Amino acid sequence: MMYEQLGLIGCGLMGGSFALALKRAGLVKRVVGYSKSPSTVEKAKALGVIDLEAPSALLAVSGSDLVLLAVPVAATESTLKAIRHLVTPHMLVMDVGSTKGDVVNVARQALREKIGSFVPAHPIAGKESAGIDHADVDLYLGRQVILTPTDRTFKTQLQKAEAVWTALGAHVLRMSPEAHDAAYAAVSHLPHLLAFAYMNGLSAQNNAAELLSLAGPGFRDFTRIAASDPRVWRDILLANRQEVLRQSAAFRAALHAFETCIAQEQGTELEATIAQARDARSGWQLPGAQPAP
Repeated sequence: MMYEQLGLIGCGLMGGSFALALKRAGLVKRVVGYSKSPSTVEKAKALGVIDLEAPSALLAVSGSDLVLLAVPVAATESTLKAIRHLVTPHMLVMDVGSTKGDVVNVARQALREKIGSFVPAHPIAGKESAGIDHADVDLYLGRQVILTPTDRTFKTQLQKAEAVWTALGAHVLRMSPEAHDAAYAAVSHLPHLLAFAYMNGLSAQNNAAELLSLAGPGFRDFTRIAASDPRVWRDILLANRQEVLRQSAAFRAALHAFETCIAQEQGTELEATIAQARDARSGWQLPGAQPAP
């Protein structure tokens, strides 16, 4: 499995890491990159992430047999429309968006009869620091990648997508777009929302600076994802708003149960409720991680 050319649309953390990993695995001869920011493309070339600059998304696709859209989910439709003319039945086109229902819907409209070449993908990987400077050749190593093919996705393209991500060291799963969005609202989107809300609630207090000066490792670990890209997470939370709000309601109910125990000084019930959370967390292990000795 060797690709002649990767057309990389979006030269940031996710796209840059994919290109670096593809190169290290010896799976691509040439990487052509496009970004709306000329300085980003120049930096990507200087770092060896891409080999050639493209003046447009369409020209990044020209001559490519593998295309990766590493753009915010809100830009997926316009990007697919921009490249549709040059998408062929032999080309593998993927995205890396964190929501999939909206991506599949806009792909149907944008690609129309060419949608068979498109395999929606969501790598469960990332960093709170975005941008090409943070591209990491090992970003996808040992991580899960969720593929959510449409009913019109070509079987050959799906097999190619599975093979590419597997060759990069990822664990590949298939899900429906609806099941994906429901699951990741619970385990990714809501945790980000809570981290954002917590930091805003804390920083709005008059003595916020003093409180932050006293914070330790627990605060650091809990709030790490609050440093994520605001534009990216604006798009994710809005795109998956129904599932996010459903999970937010479940969280509010759980929080209310804790508040009731505290307000009524129900020590036994409070301890049992905390123990329930501890047991659930203790039984969890990061998918793909090795068991502790």
